[in-house]
Amino acid sequence: MDFLFFLEGLRNPVCDGFFSAVTLLGEETFFILIGLLVFWCINKKEGYYLLTVGLAGTLLNQFLKLLFRVPRPWVRDDRFTIVESAREAATGYSFPSGHTQSAVGIFGGVARWNKLLWVRIACVALCLLVGFSRMYLGVHTPADVLVSAFLAVVMVFGLYPLMARSTETPKRMRILFGCLLAFGAGYLLFVHLYAFPADVDVENLQHGTENAYKMLGCLAALWVSYEVDIGHSHFDTAAPLWVQAVKVVVGIVPVILIKSVLKQPLYNLIGNEFLADGIRYFLLTVFAGAVWPLTFAWWKKLGRKEA
Repeated sequence: MDFLFFLEGLRNPVCDGFFSAVTLLGEETFFILIGLLVFWCINKKEGYYLLTVGLAGTLLNQFLKLLFRVPRPWVRDDRFTIVESAREAATGYSFPSGHTQSAVGIFGGVARWNKLLWVRIACVALCLLVGFSRMYLGVHTPADVLVSAFLAVVMVFGLYPLMARSTETPKRMRILFGCLLAFGAGYLLFVHLYAFPADVDVENLQHGTENAYKMLGCLAALWVSYEVDIGHSHFDTAAPLWVQAVKVVVGIVPVILIKSVLKQPLYNLIGNEFLADGIRYFLLTVFAGAVWPLTFAWWKKLGRKEA
């Protein structure tokens, strides 16, 4: 907490605004955008890798949050204040940092896959900035940030050789997806069956349970998307630049609609909000990973005609 009090004393409107913007790079929406941009337009194998790193990292992060149940800094010490704009996204327990985990997973994954030095330097810089932003804004301690960064780096380097060798080998990919689904199912059982103490924060437990269903839905849908890819679509990411822009802009609209607009109707239809969240994220990922790529051959052909 001493370091956080030190940073609190350095705050000013300019830095508050800068780090409030930087921290957005570790949020779910940005992870989805970058992951799909790579998956749709740059490198399909790298896309599978980044999405897997992100989903597996989120599962591990959420498990540790509920296992250790460390309160946020302002809860631990009521003398401490945070940058208020960061409060809304600071959900769940404090340890480890989810934003840092996401940022290091996505940017670290890009740096590990990409061989360009300037890309690697930029990605490392962004990882450091996002981690520091969580402490500057007052929503995480150094321990929260450092542990999550370490775990994300382990994911980035541990999954890279597996994904690099497995994407062209269906049997290996199915084993990998099967292991990830087992991990997701194990976390789901944990949130439902673990004997949490009576003083557990109910809101934080609900947040962790919600993420259990979401991640399990995403992982199941990513496996389905892979099967559609190797069995039918065999989609190619290459296309003229204007076609790539259209693919992203047009394709991201249904993703946003499924993520946001479909939320309440599914709640009303199913009744169980956790199950509805799992189904919603399954549909989102199936559309992004299996349905939308079915159109890529048509978009590519259209680009050739226009050229």
